[in-house]
Amino acid sequence: MSTRFPRDRFDDVADGPRVGAHRGAQRRGRGWIVFAWAALATGVLVGIGVLALALLNGSYSFSGSDSPTATTSASATAKPSASSSASASSGSGSGSGSGSTGGAAAATPSDQGTTTVVVLNGTTTTGLAARASAALTGAGWQVASTGDAGTTGSTSTIVYYQQASQAAVAQGIAKQLGVTAVQQSAAFPNADVSVVLGADYTG
Repeated sequence: MSTRFPRDRFDDVADGPRVGAHRGAQRRGRGWIVFAWAALATGVLVGIGVLALALLNGSYSFSGSDSPTATTSASATAKPSASSSASASSGSGSGSGSGSTGGAAAATPSDQGTTTVVVLNGTTTTGLAARASAALTGAGWQVASTGDAGTTGSTSTIVYYQQASQAAVAQGIAKQLGVTAVQQSAAFPNADVSVVLGADYTG
């Protein structure tokens, strides 16, 4: 049974002013504003996701590392001059270079402390640096990394050290490797003591 309501003014359709509630005209450009906010939110979420993945994979770090690696040690090392190499290989004790018989007494592995040591291959012999590193590690020395010296024409094995306080450690490493050439040099800044293996080292 249908209910009838009394007739009122809303039942008459006229061309005059509108009567009742009506939707207002939609503002132009509203869709672009919504799209812009959605794009901004998407960009922020993608950026956060990329940063989180980088942190989880270890490819990004907020703190630097001072420990040398095989790649940086090989690429950043400078070639010592021919004259200094010759004087060191002959065991002369003048100026910046000294033989195992001069300067400080040879240190032992327990005296190494925080001195960083790298072993670099100065020849074309494959695996020479790894063999020398294994020999030093087996004797108790701590080798930070191995790599190539950037030159393949070294004939003599030379142990370089940066500071005078590291001379004893360099002497001890040279003694362990069976060589005598020890030289103070700033040509290898990535480590305190750098061993450049030459053709005279047989391992």
